[in-house]
Amino acid sequence: MNNNNVPGFKQNLVRARSHIIFMLALITAFSLVISLSNASFEDRVTAKSTVKNVIEMKLPPQRNLTEEEKQWALIAWKYFQNNTIESTGLANSANAYKSTTLWDSSSYLLAVISASRLGIIDKPEFENRVNKFLATMLKLPLYEGKLPNKVYNTETLEMVDYNNKKTEKGLGWSAIDIGRLMVPLNILVWNYPEFTTQVKAITKQWDLSAAVDKGDMYGALNEDGKTVYLQEGRLGYEEYASKAFQLVGLDVSSAIDYTSWLKFIDIEGINIPTDSRSPEKFTAHNYVVSEPYILDGIEYGWDQMSREFSGRVYTVQEERYKNTGKLTAVSEDNIDQAPYFVYNTVFTSGKKWNAITEDGTDASEFKTLSTKAAFGWHMLYETEYTKKLMKVASQLYDPNLGWYSGLYDKTGEPNKALTANTNGIILETLAYKQTGQLLKP
Repeated sequence: MNNNNVPGFKQNLVRARSHIIFMLALITAFSLVISLSNASFEDRVTAKSTVKNVIEMKLPPQRNLTEEEKQWALIAWKYFQNNTIESTGLANSANAYKSTTLWDSSSYLLAVISASRLGIIDKPEFENRVNKFLATMLKLPLYEGKLPNKVYNTETLEMVDYNNKKTEKGLGWSAIDIGRLMVPLNILVWNYPEFTTQVKAITKQWDLSAAVDKGDMYGALNEDGKTVYLQEGRLGYEEYASKAFQLVGLDVSSAIDYTSWLKFIDIEGINIPTDSRSPEKFTAHNYVVSEPYILDGIEYGWDQMSREFSGRVYTVQEERYKNTGKLTAVSEDNIDQAPYFVYNTVFTSGKKWNAITEDGTDASEFKTLSTKAAFGWHMLYETEYTKKLMKVASQLYDPNLGWYSGLYDKTGEPNKALTANTNGIILETLAYKQTGQLLKP
């Protein structure tokens, strides 16, 4: 090589660094696809050999929403009309409760994108809401100056705890929540380039590399003033969140690998994918729920493995209905009474159809049909069973407030918790039905 060309080569290399990172991410993605295509879905089955495989679920085509579905979208949007803080552009996680997590902020931003694609809001309102949101993201105080705190006050932007009380240092950060927020930020960059400069300013301010190490995602936790770093994510949520990190060129090769800790459990005659890491040893529960698989489908369009696993997680809920007569659409949800948040699962803590709180306390009396799960499965599959789910779920709303979180199994009464996540995901599912997957790089 002519030495006179070396400086120019280096300058061009620097200019091309973002393209190089993108190509490396693509190479990683293609490698994953190849490994998935060679993987056996049954090679870690612990159940009997008579357990059946799931027939591949067929996806109906996208279509325009019916008049009733358009009304459903308007009901969901009503929540955000009521709960967006004008001065900051953030939305409350729960109705009239001036606090938000990054996950719920993601649901709000995805709701704005979905409302725009459905024609519920016009371009000026869309741009105004997105601009305010992004401007606020730049103002947020960061945990240890690195990444967003787990919770913020939606009016003051102060770092707060889960009781919305100010905390000077913060609680820490959640890699899973950050990964979820990267989904709408990626949508903006790929599909609405006018916001690219603001998104780049946010990600430049954040030290995203602090949330990944040796291919895994790590959260930070403030324990008595000291920061402890914990690997985050279990099967389903882990792969979903890591896909967004991969899109910005970070190494999440371990987190995005479905097979690392894969274990199948026989439930209702179907091999259900679970995470083999026990909460006793690894200090975190694995919740087999609908939400991460639904989000993967409507946002990314699934990969080979998540499509297969989604089919199993959906089908086992239909099988439970066939076997028991109990309509089943399980996910994690806020509830309108103590303990206020419950994981209704296909499987967790060694038990099928288990319901627990985050600390593992039994919450069986709070089992519910999840409204957002019913919407998600219906908009993805539109089967005779999802139509039965929607016959019930479509009644769970207040026209002036938005969609309730679900229906209690025990009492048959609505779970009247009103949240950004339920209403945001419902808007997402409806936008998916009409316009296709939300993230289209």
